[in-house]
Amino acid sequence: MDLLSRQGLRTDGRRSDELRRISCKMGVFNQPDGSAYLEQGNTKVLAAVYGPHEIRVNRSKAPNDCAVINCQYSMATFSRSERKRRPRDNKSAELTVHLKQAMTTAIKTDLYPKSQIDIFVEVLQSDGGNYSVCVNAATLALIDAGIAMEEFVISCTSSLANGEVPLVDISHLEETLGGPSITVAILPISGKIAMLETSQRMHINHVEPVLTEAMRGCRYIYDTLNKTIKKHYEEIGGALNWGTEEYNI
Repeated sequence: MDLLSRQGLRTDGRRSDELRRISCKMGVFNQPDGSAYLEQGNTKVLAAVYGPHEIRVNRSKAPNDCAVINCQYSMATFSRSERKRRPRDNKSAELTVHLKQAMTTAIKTDLYPKSQIDIFVEVLQSDGGNYSVCVNAATLALIDAGIAMEEFVISCTSSLANGEVPLVDISHLEETLGGPSITVAILPISGKIAMLETSQRMHINHVEPVLTEAMRGCRYIYDTLNKTIKKHYEEIGGALNWGTEEYNI
């Protein structure tokens, strides 16, 4: 099955360099210190952050000069067509490790010694790019919680269509029927790579164009999320009269 038509359109009507529609909201829960909901196409994710708080597990092995980052990636049983018998499988455990790697790169852990920060993400609906959407949602939740970060950490996935054309922000169908894919998480201002993974072996000639497209997608997502964050705090500031004479009094 060709993932790109002769007119240059993908199965969902997008161009090869076009990302899925992004919709997000911060502060969706009251109980966590920070939370966010993010939709990227038909992939929908909730993220919650608790902390910093006292270390609750393995205190003897915890470092004294920085925070412990605890992450958990999970998928709701109704998030995809096939049902899982167990709440967490090997893939979820692997993605939990990758999530922790990306988040630890961005968080200023040295500001929270002898503390723990918990990051929970759950995929409510799965349609490709699950890890990337979770990273982006977790970034929003960390900002909502007021956790100090070096900068945003943003993720995107790219693949190949018809063996030669890079596709950015791939859907589940493109993940399944397409060629090898690259998932990258970056710090978009500095350009540092926090996490990089390929789904399978990829020809050396394809690595650069696919990775370039994924990183371009990350920068687009960064601009989108940055606008959402500014709007969120403008609304909060307006409700609390930040910067006005009444507030200063």
